[in-house]
Amino acid sequence: MTETTREITLVEAVTQALAHELQRDPAVVVFGQDVGANGGVFRATDGLQQTFGANRVLDTPLAETMIAGIAVGMATQGLRPVAEFQFMGFIYPGLDQILNHAARMRNRTRGRLSCPIVYRAPYGGGIHAPEHHSESTEAIFAQIPGLRVVVPSSPARAYGLLLAAIRDPDPVLFLEPKRIYRAARQPVPDNGEALPLDRAFVLREGRDLTLIAWGAALRETLAAAEQLAADGIEAEVIDPATLKPLDIHTVIDSLEKTRRCVVIHEAARFGGLGAEIAAQVQEYAFDLLDAPVQRVAGYDTVMPYYQLENVYLPGVARILAGARAALDYSPRPVQQGGRQ
Repeated sequence: MTETTREITLVEAVTQALAHELQRDPAVVVFGQDVGANGGVFRATDGLQQTFGANRVLDTPLAETMIAGIAVGMATQGLRPVAEFQFMGFIYPGLDQILNHAARMRNRTRGRLSCPIVYRAPYGGGIHAPEHHSESTEAIFAQIPGLRVVVPSSPARAYGLLLAAIRDPDPVLFLEPKRIYRAARQPVPDNGEALPLDRAFVLREGRDLTLIAWGAALRETLAAAEQLAADGIEAEVIDPATLKPLDIHTVIDSLEKTRRCVVIHEAARFGGLGAEIAAQVQEYAFDLLDAPVQRVAGYDTVMPYYQLENVYLPGVARILAGARAALDYSPRPVQQGGRQ
């Protein structure tokens, strides 16, 4: 195996993509707290400052509002900033700059200016960290017009989608599921080939049931699909990858075969992306459904400390229960003569 196709983890794929773009495009600048000398809290930027210099890979103060805002200034003046927040739970001070400026710049200037920014953040639970280090609040950002939200779920998709995000002319929130940063290795050629944004990936073909999940939740979803297959039930597994805008067409194509759907995410259930997917399915494909869309999600509470985080995160058993609910559903019989 050559150096350009070595097997790497998801976090190493992020590093590889950043290095490729720093080398390819002199307008790319990487910055954030501890991303330079220390290589980031998860070592996603390890070695980049030594290779490309402190004027291309910059350490910043602990000031998330500044990190988000300076990226807007850089982007409007011809640079392509990649700004890291150490954890998703630290991103909220920068929300004003992301929502009011980065996401609105193209509209505000009627296309004269845009913001080719990538805001990177490790997100999700499962690493035995306090709750503000374990956030999954992607739905907040998916609700912002003008902002893409992208979540990779494997090393190859992390590499290809991050390349596409950096090259995109508009702002992208790139959420990296830290629970699977080092969970698996995969050959990822460093060939500079981007994967398409705004397109879902079918990870497993099936005829009986559609399972939709993203990020780290796909590990348990694929494991659940394997268990269903042992019982003769073939589940199709879809990774949306780009959560906003959502590729609903791939979902509908799947439902034309399976007619039943379960959405899995570790974010809180209420107002999560599962609700948006369910709404779009009933709006555009209601006649295809043989059962209501099921949601398997985190609970409507703050992420608990590590002793209970595995209770909070959707596991294989809960996904199987959601699948069985969709498969076993039958409508209640209509009562004759009105309500009793």
